[in-house]
Amino acid sequence: MDLKDIKAIIDLMKKNSVSEFELEKQDFKIRLKRGMSGGASSLQDDQALMGYAPTTLNLPTTTPATAPTAVAPVSNESDIKSPMIGTFYRSPSPEAGAYADIGTEVNPDSVVCIIEAMKVMNEIKAEARGVITQVLIDNAKPVEFGQPLFKIRPL
Repeated sequence: MDLKDIKAIIDLMKKNSVSEFELEKQDFKIRLKRGMSGGASSLQDDQALMGYAPTTLNLPTTTPATAPTAVAPVSNESDIKSPMIGTFYRSPSPEAGAYADIGTEVNPDSVVCIIEAMKVMNEIKAEARGVITQVLIDNAKPVEFGQPLFKIRPL
């Protein structure tokens, strides 16, 4: 990943009011975080690739948007959350069926959707055993880091 890609991620974070971004690829990890009051954001490479030490970037922040209040779950359902920002896709191609629909039984290794980030298609796994009870995002819509994608009821 070069500086141009990192700047593109930062621009996307600003444009979409995203406060945190994390990406892991093989032996490379990057994490960007924007402070709420003009604080510093950090960029780190856990493996210290190419001999660079972690760097601190100062990014301007915007007034945070009012976040919708979360409703406490009435059952033992949990969320399958987005591990990154990107575009949510329910199927591998427009003509293919969805990976997971309401009522689909999944296990921790089941692919439930794809999130496209920087032209890379990332398969998202359920990471839990259960039944999908809700699909919370429309197909081809943008998602943020940590945003709930599905509700799952454990088996």
